[in-house]
Amino acid sequence: MSAVRIGPYTLNNSLILAPMAGVTDQPFRQLCKRLGAGLVVSEMVTSDMSLWNSRKSRLRMVHEGDPEPRSVQIAGGDAQMLAEAARANVEAGAQIIDINMGCPAKKVCNKAAGSALLKDEALVAQILEAVVGAVDVPVTLKIRTGWDRSNRNGISVAKIAEQSGIAALAVHGRTRADLYTGEAEYDTIAAIKQAVSIPVFANGDIDSPQKARQVLQATGADGLLIGRAAQGRPWIFREIEHYLRTGELLPAPQLSEVESILLEHLQALHAFYGDVMGVRIARKHVGWYLCTQPGGREFRSHFNGLQETQEQCANVREFFGERYRSLGERDAKEVAA
Repeated sequence: MSAVRIGPYTLNNSLILAPMAGVTDQPFRQLCKRLGAGLVVSEMVTSDMSLWNSRKSRLRMVHEGDPEPRSVQIAGGDAQMLAEAARANVEAGAQIIDINMGCPAKKVCNKAAGSALLKDEALVAQILEAVVGAVDVPVTLKIRTGWDRSNRNGISVAKIAEQSGIAALAVHGRTRADLYTGEAEYDTIAAIKQAVSIPVFANGDIDSPQKARQVLQATGADGLLIGRAAQGRPWIFREIEHYLRTGELLPAPQLSEVESILLEHLQALHAFYGDVMGVRIARKHVGWYLCTQPGGREFRSHFNGLQETQEQCANVREFFGERYRSLGERDAKEVAA
């Protein structure tokens, strides 16, 4: 894969951590970058600046120490508010502004934001021109293939984006009506890639190195956005990067490395959010990391009752200690056999 440029920035590789509300906070972004992502994008920030005083919004806007270029996603349905939010985020350290027209969540779409905007192409043009005109940094856009299967207008939205000065476009291979169900379709992404000359990134159901290569071949995209597949598996970026570069699959991380990555992630969450909120947010991440491990589900229900940071870390160590013991016994049996 050739290097991709977004404005003045050349990415290390073409694999991007997709912005996910409640997931791609600073600890997770830093971890994914270290484990091979070429670019990481922050959680969606509302364009309604009157809501920025909440603790949740303030934490979403912490960019100090983030890997560069720092990309921040904003969402809303009012061109002027989005332009002002873009300016404020650039002042706060954002180096790329990403506009969300891809989120299918009801609470976002009901406010005529996210993928709801795809219904109104005139408003799309107005928003993109206002935001591009408001800041001196590159502006990128995330869309879906259309509103529903009989209204796949991704190509015309992509052309509007290019004419408005958008620097790169990410396309999720589903319509707004599909939410996250069914299989992503890549034909529309391929058609969008053919229709514009700006970089196009494919998104949707990319959950293995082999699937990454298939999607690149099917779409001709310049790169990939990886979202849900990175939850509990942040090393997926280095696995995909290695496979695309060499054609060889990296071995799965050893149990000891999974343990050390998880403990590092836990400690970063506790430090970033503080004890109470950190403990709460850690629960879903631990569930993701351990869902494929034997005994992981049972451990999760026990882990979710823990209230202390030290207790969480100690219990994770204990869980892995049990796994090492059971693996040791299995190896010993295999040798005896």
